[in-house]
Amino acid sequence: MIYFLITLLVLLGAWYLSFSASRLDRLHHRVETSWEHLDALLQRRGALALEISHQADLDLATELILKESAYVSREESILERNDAERSLSESLRFLKDSAQNGDIQISVGLLDELHVLTDKIKIAVSIHLEVVNSVANLRSKRLYRIFHLAGKAKLPRTYSFEEEVL
Repeated sequence: MIYFLITLLVLLGAWYLSFSASRLDRLHHRVETSWEHLDALLQRRGALALEISHQADLDLATELILKESAYVSREESILERNDAERSLSESLRFLKDSAQNGDIQISVGLLDELHVLTDKIKIAVSIHLEVVNSVANLRSKRLYRIFHLAGKAKLPRTYSFEEEVL
């Protein structure tokens, strides 16, 4: 009878550990998919910035800064494009303010698309940050650390531009 109870407890413990590891794995997968979605939106924002730089009547310095940050944000890996994303956010914020003041002429369609895309990026950033925080909170629990349930998965990170996106 005692062997049956010990076996039952061991099986329940193994099931709980397996369940916990699967939960963490699903959260890591959500981090990856939320990042891919955010990255796709950021790529679209870079393309829209290039389109705006070609169609809008901008001074040479603004056009150069906008094009450079858009190209870098579209071409580089995430570690190298962090500053470019911040620069692109600042440039687009400046363009939106200038267009609203009437200083710069940007087509209404591009400006509307930029507003919609900005809202989508804000939502995607908040979702991504929420999932990253969930993974960090779960991995900080003693059970996950003692039994090494995260395996070799790296702790997801956030980037500084995520706090400053338009």
